[in-house]
Amino acid sequence: MNPTANTIALPEGHPIQVYFQEKEIIRTLLAELTTTSPITEIQKYTNIFNQLYTIEKRFARKENQLFPFLEKKGWNGPSQGMWSFHDNLREQFRLIRYYLKTNNPEKISTNTPFLVDGINRLLHIEETVLFPNALDLLKENDWITMRAGEEEIGWMLTQPPVPYPNQEYINPSQDFTQRELPFSLENTSHYDEGHMTVEQVNLLFRTMPLDLTYVDENDKVIFYNRGEERVFPRSAGIIGREVKFCHPPKSVGTVLKILDEFRKGTKSESSFWINYKERLIYIRYFAVRDNDKNYKGVIEMSQDITDIKKIEGEKRLLDWE
Repeated sequence: MNPTANTIALPEGHPIQVYFQEKEIIRTLLAELTTTSPITEIQKYTNIFNQLYTIEKRFARKENQLFPFLEKKGWNGPSQGMWSFHDNLREQFRLIRYYLKTNNPEKISTNTPFLVDGINRLLHIEETVLFPNALDLLKENDWITMRAGEEEIGWMLTQPPVPYPNQEYINPSQDFTQRELPFSLENTSHYDEGHMTVEQVNLLFRTMPLDLTYVDENDKVIFYNRGEERVFPRSAGIIGREVKFCHPPKSVGTVLKILDEFRKGTKSESSFWINYKERLIYIRYFAVRDNDKNYKGVIEMSQDITDIKKIEGEKRLLDWE
């Protein structure tokens, strides 16, 4: 049987060591929540509850950092079982938050023990199963890469943990570490993040529910995506054409003004919305600049937002049937 993870000496800043730092915070908050009455101490309860809710960062790190590394090693259980556990706790948080909003302390008192017991069960499974097995399966490079990805998600700690490994900061532009990739790089090109083949890039643009047109720094159209349902019609004859000849005469002046401001660097975005064939169309222009801030053209993006504007509330269930 594996020892519990917190009996293993881990260097400061190691992802698992940070999880155990958070565990102490969670235990303290659970104890405080349990001994605070939402009937007579509602503000104190709310403050503790909100601090405990930052456990969402812990869930997100596990789901988006730890679990994918375990999947690569062939262990899919956490991604399936523990993720569902997280979602159950999220529902419990959502329920209590609703009762806080509607000022129903009796319901809060009834539901708090379920939240506390659920989190305690989760912490026990982490300590006795998840973390010990993860330490057995994953290598040092896995933990280092994982920790780098955690920076964007964050932690429950009041201050970020120390770097891991604790070494001088390396700017991403100077990070030349060769990392293992779970896919073939044959016939792919490297982008800022990730690799794709020309076919994959083309499929991506074709599938996006947006009209995209790229005008280069010389005001020539060099690309548009050929989606199945474009808002505005395009044809291959537009490629290489000056953009001022691609718009109706009444709007050319506006387009040229946008290009001029983008080129000068005084503006970087412009938005419009119009009614077109009884649909509401959102049109946006974005300046394209390289790493040295040199103007490299403009992206025009058009999207039918008629149905998007009708969205209210939440939709969390699949309704295909």
